[in-house]
Amino acid sequence: MVYSSLWRFRLQQIPWRLRKCCFHTCPSPYTWNSSPNVVSVTSSSFYSLAINNDQSLFHYFDQVLGFCLTAQQCKQVHARALVSHFFYRSGSLAANFISVYSRLGLLVDARNVFETVSFVLCSDLRLCYSILKANVSHGLHEDALELYTGMREQGLAGDGYVLPLILRASRYLGRFGLCQAFHSHVIQIGLKDNLHVVNELVVLYANAARIGDAYNLFVEMPVRNRMSWNVMIKGFSQEYDCDSAVKIFEWMQREECKPDEVTWTSVLSCHSQCGKFEDVFKYFHAMRMSGSAVSGEALAVFFSVCAELGALSSAEKVHGYVIKGGFEEYLPSKNALTHVYGKQGKVKDAQRLFRQIRNKGIESWNSLITSFVDAGKLDEALSLFTELEEMHYDVKANVVTWTSVIKGCNVQGRGDDALEYFRRMQVSKVLSNSVTICCILSICAELPALNLGREIHGHVVRTSMSDNILVQNALVNMYTKCGLLNEGSLVFEAIRDKDLISWNSIIKGYGMHGFGDKALSMFDRMIRSGCRPDGIALVAVLSACSHAGLVEKGREIFYSMSKKFGLEPQQEHYACIVDLLGRVGFVKEASEIVKNMPMEPKVCVLGALLHSCRMHKNMDIAEDIALQLSVLEPERTGGYMLLSNIYSAGGKWEESAKVRTSAKKKDLKKVSGSSWIELKKKSYKFSSGTIVQSEFASIYLVLEDLVSHMLKKTPTHDGNSYDDDLDL
Repeated sequence: MVYSSLWRFRLQQIPWRLRKCCFHTCPSPYTWNSSPNVVSVTSSSFYSLAINNDQSLFHYFDQVLGFCLTAQQCKQVHARALVSHFFYRSGSLAANFISVYSRLGLLVDARNVFETVSFVLCSDLRLCYSILKANVSHGLHEDALELYTGMREQGLAGDGYVLPLILRASRYLGRFGLCQAFHSHVIQIGLKDNLHVVNELVVLYANAARIGDAYNLFVEMPVRNRMSWNVMIKGFSQEYDCDSAVKIFEWMQREECKPDEVTWTSVLSCHSQCGKFEDVFKYFHAMRMSGSAVSGEALAVFFSVCAELGALSSAEKVHGYVIKGGFEEYLPSKNALTHVYGKQGKVKDAQRLFRQIRNKGIESWNSLITSFVDAGKLDEALSLFTELEEMHYDVKANVVTWTSVIKGCNVQGRGDDALEYFRRMQVSKVLSNSVTICCILSICAELPALNLGREIHGHVVRTSMSDNILVQNALVNMYTKCGLLNEGSLVFEAIRDKDLISWNSIIKGYGMHGFGDKALSMFDRMIRSGCRPDGIALVAVLSACSHAGLVEKGREIFYSMSKKFGLEPQQEHYACIVDLLGRVGFVKEASEIVKNMPMEPKVCVLGALLHSCRMHKNMDIAEDIALQLSVLEPERTGGYMLLSNIYSAGGKWEESAKVRTSAKKKDLKKVSGSSWIELKKKSYKFSSGTIVQSEFASIYLVLEDLVSHMLKKTPTHDGNSYDDDLDL
């Protein structure tokens, strides 16, 4: 009686057109008419099934549902099922309807099915599983948890199919405490050895950066499938732990579980992220030799490593495999391949690949623009960027695009252009990220553009980037290079977890402005904090000693580098110690250090020694050093200039003139020095040999007075006078 009344109630709610089609007759038991929206079922065949057992009815509706390709077809079958008593006593049939509705994206209809039968079949786990899966697959994780709470209130405990869904929903919501509670629940109901449940728990802990807990669960699993191995390898990959990932990978092979595409891709990604590029080549070759299918993601990783190493020949070989394997249309691998060619300066090849991409997203544009920037092809990158800006569809430059262009201008020494692109970026309302800010602050430090740097600092505070370590380090560098050591120190002290770059920036800042004692104090503080100095830190502190004349301390640090810090002195360190000794007159000691170097001295070392010779008029050593410099840098005037000045300072005018004549015969020209001054938020650049702006013409009067005063104080021999710099 209950089912009969329910049947009449549900039948009244079915539209007449659907009821009509349910009883329409046709020759076969169930077929689709010429119109795909009408299901035809013979009354005789249906009623013959109705008098049979429930299994026949379930098989009947299950097969008809298998033919449903549209929402209307599914609803017609649903209408036919509603007029049968069987619909209200089969949880499996209702679950199938929920699954089909979910597959077609009709989640409201799926919920209606569940609500229709749940009060009759409230204890059917298959029904609960189907509606939970529908909600989780559509991202409705809160609703899934609410449904499971209702299940628990009805006295139902999850099984090996339901609980993985609930754990997944909790993980996506980021509720780690709730996940742990469900873990306890899993143990209580005796599912701690269930493969699917434990796999989901391993994923949960790995994604929550609890890789140790994930590993403990993994080790205790009585049975593992490929997903178990892949989750652990991917988990260690996310933690940049290549060694552990490889151990799991090798263990997997010993257990005779064949790696699949996901496994190989995780191994390749792990080594790529850790900078172990040679190992990426090794494992990529092993993957191909094993006969496993190569995924598009694996190809993308391989090509990105080729770009980093400049391995163009390897990329070209695998490019052939891409064509044969049908991966040409896989966008990530094609973008990565485009980046390889572009970064190696193969402009035409990169552009050809780029033009072949049918639906170019911003990722494709960024791959090519970034590759041109990395290859030093700034003009090509800017041309491509202009083309992107002039397009009139949805693809617009994003923060990666703008940052690449700004970075390229900065690297090429076009700071003014970089600042202009940054202003245009702001007008375009594209929010800058930490990399953009660091590029702009670096430009402000080099120009210097202090007012803009302060404005950027205010922007950093307003956009909540003031705790970003990259930005903080860039601010320290900017303030100290601009001479505002107090401001730089305040930013430095505000850094919670100071890294090596933080310490190097503040030490270098104090050193370049002559505060050697403060730089050494910071160096000692860095060591006490447990931060081990690198080669850059030692260059900074040795340079600080040089500028402040702290000879003994500089000697101590230089000669203890290997023993105390495990670092062998490089060219830059030798240049610092030579400069330090040469400044205070120990030219011979500096010369001995250069002679005993374990490698051939480069320009930075020889230049420092030659400069010392000039300061102390040591012509014997200077001639030999100048000769070596002319061999190393035949196109530069530095060595000639210093040697000429040394001769003139010692009164050897003929030798000085010969050096200048030799430089002129080789058509060498001195690079003009430049300086900047910022006045009323505007930067002015001064270069030797250029005409000063009219508003600064009065500067010439001051210069004339200074020159006149200098000539009176420093009379020259026999009426001749030579400038310090060569007029080349």
